[in-house]
Amino acid sequence: MEQLNYDVLSRSGYEGFIQKDAPVKVLQFGEGNFLRAFVDYFFDISNEKAGFNGKVALVQPIAQGLTDLINKQEGLYTLYLRGSENGQKVDMKRVISAVDCCLNPYNKSDYDKMMEIAASDDLDIIASNTTEAGIAYDPACNFTDTPASSFPGKLTQVLYTRFKAGKKGVVVLSCELIDNNGKELLKCVNQYIDQWKLGDDFKTWVNTENIFCSTLVDRIVPGRIRDEKEVAKLEEANGYHDELIDVGEIFGVWIIEGPQELEDRLPFKKAGVNVHVVPDVMPYKHRKVRILNGAHTGFVLGAYLAGFDIVRDCMHNETVSGFMNKMLNEEVIPTLVDHLDENDLNNFAAAVKDRFNNPFVNHELMSISLNSTSKWKARNMPSFLQYIDKNHKLPTCLTMSLAAYIAFYSNDVQELTEAGLVCKRPKGNTYTVSDDRWALEFYYEHRNDSDKELVAAVLGNEKMWDQDLNKIEGLTEKVTENLHLIRTEGAEKAYASCL
Repeated sequence: MEQLNYDVLSRSGYEGFIQKDAPVKVLQFGEGNFLRAFVDYFFDISNEKAGFNGKVALVQPIAQGLTDLINKQEGLYTLYLRGSENGQKVDMKRVISAVDCCLNPYNKSDYDKMMEIAASDDLDIIASNTTEAGIAYDPACNFTDTPASSFPGKLTQVLYTRFKAGKKGVVVLSCELIDNNGKELLKCVNQYIDQWKLGDDFKTWVNTENIFCSTLVDRIVPGRIRDEKEVAKLEEANGYHDELIDVGEIFGVWIIEGPQELEDRLPFKKAGVNVHVVPDVMPYKHRKVRILNGAHTGFVLGAYLAGFDIVRDCMHNETVSGFMNKMLNEEVIPTLVDHLDENDLNNFAAAVKDRFNNPFVNHELMSISLNSTSKWKARNMPSFLQYIDKNHKLPTCLTMSLAAYIAFYSNDVQELTEAGLVCKRPKGNTYTVSDDRWALEFYYEHRNDSDKELVAAVLGNEKMWDQDLNKIEGLTEKVTENLHLIRTEGAEKAYASCL
């Protein structure tokens, strides 16, 4: 079967939107599955729906990558967006034609091509996702390196070329998974400007004529389809061989922090996609962490003890799904309404329920359970404390969730190994708790405590919570009561008692 390119695609009978020719308006650092299923998808839709008429030139951020493969397919690849939407199964196919080419800047000719794009009149946007470690200042980088090894170093070189060419500033959309990603990236660029002595005029241009946006990205992208039989079946139906098939969930939202006029400069609003320009991205990060991630951490540990193994099955159980819904709707969302619209929060929570019910993803509860001590603190504790502050009483479900966390870490402890704390599940099998070593050692040391002693010790561990939670009125007694209920009646009945 012939490999995908424009000629092969035209002969395959594909009837979807394709834009073969357009100027390069976007320079993108990163060519991996996530960016191709997220950023490039949104630009592809913008070409179709908003007349963006722009292509994306990808830049391979490290010496090894997908450049040759992407260029062999002339930038084309097949994207499948799969999941549940409004309770309905969705499996959507789209051939993405927004990518112009991929450049490996460690190759001299590609480095020169990158700089040619940097100096062009058409370039308006630079996007990136170079992993969490990508936004880092490395003083070993030199201006004369072709290219600088760090991403901020490469970006500084690109911007300097654009400045020397007398071109307008660009919009920088940082998608790396760190807080204030755009601000941190700009900080690194300024460090290189100073280190490389590139001048005050350039520094002023970078900081006043360019817009560095912190952004929040949200789409689960499994990437490649690993079932060879499924791939063969899809390619038979498509009529071509595709080495770059990409898979993401149907849900996707991109929150971009920037001035309101940016909404008209970017094509996304006109295209009608789920991309939003906001003055402050942090409330939306709190929304994601407390609702999406907080829901996971809030119910999975008890659900695992109740006998469930994957998230989707939990959503089909009336008790567990009811527990999660009550936790989100009555305890988490009310703590966020001071900073975000309540309808927006409710819609996001509804989408979370669809995402957890994804028929294409077997998301294992044990994989979510990793490092639950720090996760509960980061994802659930803020809602827990704010609920108490606002209502002057304990939140029923979040308090039960805290008890379930303790139960998961102390359920019939067998031994402490290099891999983690081995516990025994009510249905008979053992499981290994993975967390920071000090947390595992703490639970192992307290393995013979009574429920009351254990709860008091956990809640009083200031290394876990940065405070003594025993000081919260009624909490020690209620968590002890909940833990006893989980141990004697089972986690599912304990969850049911909250409803």
